[in-house]
Amino acid sequence: MKIYHAPNSRSVRIVWLFEELGLPYELELFKLGEKRMRGPDYRKIHPLGRVPALADGEVTIFESGAIVQYVLAKYADGRMVPPQDSPEFAAYLQWLHYAEGMIMPHVNIIVVETLFLPEERRNQTNVDRSTKQLGKMLDAVNEQLEGREYLVGEFSGADIMTGHACVVSARLGADVSDKPNVSAYIDRLKARPGLAKAFATGA
Repeated sequence: MKIYHAPNSRSVRIVWLFEELGLPYELELFKLGEKRMRGPDYRKIHPLGRVPALADGEVTIFESGAIVQYVLAKYADGRMVPPQDSPEFAAYLQWLHYAEGMIMPHVNIIVVETLFLPEERRNQTNVDRSTKQLGKMLDAVNEQLEGREYLVGEFSGADIMTGHACVVSARLGADVSDKPNVSAYIDRLKARPGLAKAFATGA
């Protein structure tokens, strides 16, 4: 399988997933914003010219959450997903999708306003609002982690998704000093060799 990846992007999740599962993969590396990502060849793989995308034989799929679900369903042999008849399965789905639904929209605003836009176009009000909302989103994660090492039982696809979002939030300066469960969770995730390898890939 081929992973289309750029450092410091959501595609870190997919490299991390493959490392955790011990699955072989080929990398197609980009730098964010490079012209090749917007070219006609790559737009056949991802119509918006973004990462991640995954090629698996005749199948191509993009969106990190969809890729995580796809790979776990096809290749994980039951690992990293609670059984469907488990009482944890619904919570697993919730936290699998929490990253993109609740955390990453605010991360996106902060990244655009502080890194991508020229200084004269930046809006500090947007940054302040999203930083405040990001804290609220992480409060819910902190509550879920009470008495747990990972979001739902053992390490799972939910940690690939929402765990990555937590690590990125802290890297962007989100204050987790009042969220001890999140702070400890981030440290546990960063200590996993698979995540360290994913963050280093292509950097």
